[in-house]
Amino acid sequence: MITNKNQSLDYSVYLVTDRDLMSAPTLPQAVEQSILGGCTMVQLREKHCSSLEFYKIAQEVKTITDRYHAPLLINDRVDIALAIDADGVHVGQKDLPATKVREIIGPDKILGVSASTLDEAIQAEKDGADYLGVGAMFTNQTKPDARVTTMATLEEILNAVSIPIVIIGGINQETLPQFLHLPIAGAAIVSAIMAAKDITKATQEIKSIWLTK
Repeated sequence: MITNKNQSLDYSVYLVTDRDLMSAPTLPQAVEQSILGGCTMVQLREKHCSSLEFYKIAQEVKTITDRYHAPLLINDRVDIALAIDADGVHVGQKDLPATKVREIIGPDKILGVSASTLDEAIQAEKDGADYLGVGAMFTNQTKPDARVTTMATLEEILNAVSIPIVIIGGINQETLPQFLHLPIAGAAIVSAIMAAKDITKATQEIKSIWLTK
């Protein structure tokens, strides 16, 4: 069942960070620019830095997300999420099991789980996920080796689970309209925002597309 926590969250324009792609001088600036353009949720993803560096970056980003009351989720690192009191955690299929993450973070934090198949999606909901990140919907530069999820599989997942679905993987101003006829809760965007010359404008463009849904 969809909880009150889920009903109050806006997943529509879900920014996933990538410092390797960003056009802004600093990550906090990139996040702030995206929020000003209409970003509704932020996932901090750092795969190539030390725990201390990740912690410091997360603190800086949380200062921005707190200022604008935007939920901040940490990718994979439950310890970092707890250390900075982030709003939640997002884990993939090769990270800590969702059941264990839920035990650690408790019932009030947001738990997102990546799923690319129907079985993974059903299991994630059983394991306590608040929402699913489904994809990759297209091949993309962020995860070039990611398994592509077909539109048919996405529709099966939407019919099988009751928690919100956020699509991810190659979603941009050109591809997002293909999904607006479906009851998805949001779109996770990486390069189309982070790599844009004008991050605020790019976010506004995606937001305006979403508002036609």
